[in-house]
Amino acid sequence: MADQLKSVATLLLVLNFCMYTVVLGIGAWAMNRAIDHGFVIGPDFYLPAHFSPIYFPMGNAATGFFVVFSLIAGVVGVASAMAGVNHVRSWHLDSMPAAVSAAIIAWSLTLLAMGFAWKEISLEIRNAKLRTMEAFMIILSVTQLMYILTIHGSTSRRHP
Repeated sequence: MADQLKSVATLLLVLNFCMYTVVLGIGAWAMNRAIDHGFVIGPDFYLPAHFSPIYFPMGNAATGFFVVFSLIAGVVGVASAMAGVNHVRSWHLDSMPAAVSAAIIAWSLTLLAMGFAWKEISLEIRNAKLRTMEAFMIILSVTQLMYILTIHGSTSRRHP
């Protein structure tokens, strides 16, 4: 049973790492585009009435917050996967707390980004890359939870 849980944890770890990497790539593209094509204030221009410091030229009002929190969740998710690789490699109780803690932090940030994804979906105006990132954040919220439950649930099945 422990070998089956280890293989499931490894599969989920690789899947989450790949998905967080894709989220980072799309988020970096969106951030780069916002920096290059964002709102520019010249010497003779005034701020508009509804100016937002997190302005993204694509998407809707929730896009800026979604991209920023997705980037943060992506970086923490990749770091969590690195801690998870160490745990899966040793598969011992001593490495489990670090892996579970990092995974829970990544999952909580993923849930926060997922909330902004749902808000962006409800506001509707967005492009295909943002839709892909929304879908990945929603899927990651489930697969990261499954990974946490897998490595945490294997504790009662291992013998020291």
